[in-house]
Amino acid sequence: MIISKKNILHTLTLFISIFAVQLYGKNQVPEPIRIEGKTMGTTYHITYFDKKGRDFKNSVDSLLLVVNKSINNYDTTSEVSRFNKSTEGLAFQLPYLYSPVKKAKEVFLASDGAFDPTVMPLVNAWGFGPGKQINPDSAQIDSIKAFVGFHKIRLKPDSVLKLDPRVQLDFGGIGQGYGADVVTDFLKSKGITDLLVELGGEGMAVGKNLKTNRLWEIGILNPNSTYENQFFKAYVALHDKSFTTSGNYFNYREIDGKKYSHTIDPETGYPAQRSILSASVFADDCITADGWDTAFMVMGHEKAIELLKAHPELEVLLMYSTPDGRMETYMTPGITPFVKLEP
Repeated sequence: MIISKKNILHTLTLFISIFAVQLYGKNQVPEPIRIEGKTMGTTYHITYFDKKGRDFKNSVDSLLLVVNKSINNYDTTSEVSRFNKSTEGLAFQLPYLYSPVKKAKEVFLASDGAFDPTVMPLVNAWGFGPGKQINPDSAQIDSIKAFVGFHKIRLKPDSVLKLDPRVQLDFGGIGQGYGADVVTDFLKSKGITDLLVELGGEGMAVGKNLKTNRLWEIGILNPNSTYENQFFKAYVALHDKSFTTSGNYFNYREIDGKKYSHTIDPETGYPAQRSILSASVFADDCITADGWDTAFMVMGHEKAIELLKAHPELEVLLMYSTPDGRMETYMTPGITPFVKLEP
């Protein structure tokens, strides 16, 4: 059979057209999928790109419900609440309590106790937790400090035990970061490679924003912001990094005309009184960054800068006040090229 040149040309043109359509389909950037909701007393916002167009909101909400049932101190039936009410400890029934306790121990040891989730009784006493506020005096603080200290618990693969029946755990300083990690890991398990997870202002940036073909960018509030007037001091471009910020922006209490920070110093038993205004930490996972930003707020910027020499895995942007009232910033070299500071 003889095939004419015209038919050959037609076949070749058709093949090229089909190939071009397939190539265009493969390279076409899908529309970003955005989901949001409420969890842990705050909100979450997630943006991701998925060529299959899947909506994971129901799955994310279900996942966060289980995380809350593990670590939420405001849920009286959660595992951490049952641990706090117990006299000996708790055997794990859910999968999301062991990891934050383990990470808390790691940061506690590395920060010389600056991060210590057993400050729960002090958090309550100062009115920053679900327990009864008492506005403690020095004698009451000393009494509470007697059963504060991470060395008073023992972590096992299947349980967490108390060496003092009065010990309690507070995951307010690490829980949101952990929740962001759990959601990020879930989305990555579904084949999502480009995503931004934000939970209560903390989260993970993975891959890039395919719509702009640029790195994900997050903003960091100016410490001079008020609840009614919030504005950014810095913008940070991130790739495969977590982001968390701890500061005394809005969460403080005023007693007899004096403002008290929500960050409790485990050593003194009082709200931390430092010149540091905020600590933003960037790490490979959000739970690590979340623990360290609290530790840095407790120890202050001078000690934090010194300690960071031994922790190259952490990148930070610290904001602090000088004796003459000016605001200064400190950045580790690794994050500096990705930060844009506002005047």
